[in-house]
Amino acid sequence: MTVEISVGPPVLTINHGNTFMVTEQSGEITANSEQGLFASDTRFVSYYSISADGEPWTRVTSSTPTYYGSRIYLTNSDLITEKGPVPAGSLSLIVSRAMAEGVHEDLDLVNYSLKPIGFNLEIAIRADFADLFEVKSHRPIRRGRIETEWDSNAGELRTSYSNRDFHRCLIYRIGSDAHADYANGRITLPIELQPGASWHVCCEYLLGEGGNLKNPQRTCLLKTEETRFDRLQHEWLEQATVLTSANEDLYRLFRQSVEDMGALRLYGQDSADSGWLPAAGIPWFATIFGRDSLIVSLQNMMINPGFARGALKKLAQFQAREMDDWRDAEPGKILHEVRFGELAHFDRIPTPYYGTADATPLYLIVMHETWKWLGDIDLLRDHREAAIGCLDWIDQYGDLDGDGFQEHKTRSSQGYENMGWKDSGDAVVYPDGSQVKQPKALCELQGYVFDAWNRMAEVFDALGERDRARELRRKAAELQLKFEERFWCEEAGFYAFTLDPEKKPVATIASNAGLLLWSGIASRNHAERVVKRFFETDLWSGWGIRTLSSRNPAYNPFSYQRGSVWPHDNGMIAMGFKRYGFSAEAARVARDISEAASYFAGYRLPELYAGVGRRPGNFPVQYLGANVPQAWAAGSVFHLVQAILGLQADAPNCRLYVDPQLPKWLPDVTLRGLAVADAKVDLRFWSENGTTKWDASVRGGDLQVAQTAWEPWPTIED
Repeated sequence: MTVEISVGPPVLTINHGNTFMVTEQSGEITANSEQGLFASDTRFVSYYSISADGEPWTRVTSSTPTYYGSRIYLTNSDLITEKGPVPAGSLSLIVSRAMAEGVHEDLDLVNYSLKPIGFNLEIAIRADFADLFEVKSHRPIRRGRIETEWDSNAGELRTSYSNRDFHRCLIYRIGSDAHADYANGRITLPIELQPGASWHVCCEYLLGEGGNLKNPQRTCLLKTEETRFDRLQHEWLEQATVLTSANEDLYRLFRQSVEDMGALRLYGQDSADSGWLPAAGIPWFATIFGRDSLIVSLQNMMINPGFARGALKKLAQFQAREMDDWRDAEPGKILHEVRFGELAHFDRIPTPYYGTADATPLYLIVMHETWKWLGDIDLLRDHREAAIGCLDWIDQYGDLDGDGFQEHKTRSSQGYENMGWKDSGDAVVYPDGSQVKQPKALCELQGYVFDAWNRMAEVFDALGERDRARELRRKAAELQLKFEERFWCEEAGFYAFTLDPEKKPVATIASNAGLLLWSGIASRNHAERVVKRFFETDLWSGWGIRTLSSRNPAYNPFSYQRGSVWPHDNGMIAMGFKRYGFSAEAARVARDISEAASYFAGYRLPELYAGVGRRPGNFPVQYLGANVPQAWAAGSVFHLVQAILGLQADAPNCRLYVDPQLPKWLPDVTLRGLAVADAKVDLRFWSENGTTKWDASVRGGDLQVAQTAWEPWPTIED
């Protein structure tokens, strides 16, 4: 039995779409903290407390029974009232919250004492309307004017914020069956209860954004009526592939990840019943992201392709059309993120922001992979124009100096120093730990482009554009030759992290080289050395592969990307191991990530955790500030399972390929309802005398299941 740990400070977090609420475990919101009720990158509630005649309540327990709801059990300390003393523990107060658009809040009191009681239940609530970025940096700046009004007839406290044409408001409404007053910044509810009597009131948080008012779409948390959001979540769970296994860790991680993926859905960005977009993570990334949405789409192919459909459509709508230095945009480029708060409204931060060098080739990779799972030629036709724009951007803007490699350099005064997935400002270092300056030619960018060109060659073959397909294959082969010449570091036995501004290879040992196996650009001979290197103790923590070698002077296991472990990174690396035939190594990654998940509350993988080495008696160490739930962390298990089972879809040819090699720790796996094109298939895998067996049952559609090994793209002779 593992010890259950939490990620970050002990808080309660609930979310729905781009709205989320972070509180103390007591349900209160501490002033001058990162807590609050947020929507569209604005904090609507910055402080909340509830007391009895000014005395704080004592938390008994609290939890989030669902992603959108929290429930807090409180009791009183010794309380002196006008009617006499109330012994500690005599009163029960339950605070329940349910979120959908706005928030519905229930307050339930019970008098368990033997005497009548009377006191004032007091609620203090404040709103600062701070921008999310300034909350995160602990530097909120008041630019506009805040006004508060109390409507005694309606029982409403209205707090509004105006800064020129930027308007936000919070309405906190008390149910009509309770008489409430407001004074000294507190709502007061007089309570009179006989022994054994109970009292209930419903409260609501309404969130105003300009002329739009978000009303709560849920009622009391424990009521059973179903909202349209519940129906959408149920549909997601019903449509998603189901995994069962005797391995409890993998089973629970998979099930929690499917639930989290549905919980992160940005309902306001749905493009159709079959096209959705995930938030990248809660609390800081509840918005549209390019790279995150695309990687999550790849992870979810074996679960449901709806996120891929949504990502391809939404990101094409935001595809850059012109040069814009402030936003680091060039024609054809896929965005990094979109923000909606006050800073974004007044162009104090660039949005949409295009400071990512990898989202554009990833768009092409996702487009091809979605076609391989759906077999929908119309999807290729619908997104052909966007794909042409991506290809043109790779040639004209991704390669800054015309040497055939992809580099990145910001032009924005608020642009990112690093534009790969490791986008923290200090993530890219030399072997001596010093920082690599811009421009940088990250190794994985070359792999992504190589993969994208080969995939798009297949796409253009399917569209009948043979000449374009041949040219892309030629360019891919040329890039691979040049890549091996410049990026392979023989002395290190590893690929360079990046080329520096002088185009010298930076021989830093980092996890990025694993993405070269995922993309297929690595040579076969070098792949074996790279895989073995990953399992030396400086990269392998025992809980997963570190982002940076512990031998590098810049290594810090508690940093964001200089030695921490990222589950999504490990999932993609495991896919790369499998691609080059290293099945046992892929399974080893899967085992340790799933075992790490068993320590986190609810088997919910955080965005990242510390790279502290695994030892008898220890456990994965929390990273303060990690997003939980986080989309590509949740999706990492889907890649890990896909790697172990060797799943490859070829829907255009009505095929599904498997190449299962179950490790000893995973005696069986069953997948039910795996969708390939119009077919559904149930797959069962089991180990028998050290050999993996499998069978398939196709339900509907025309699909053949066969066994074949994964292969890299046609490679150069080493």
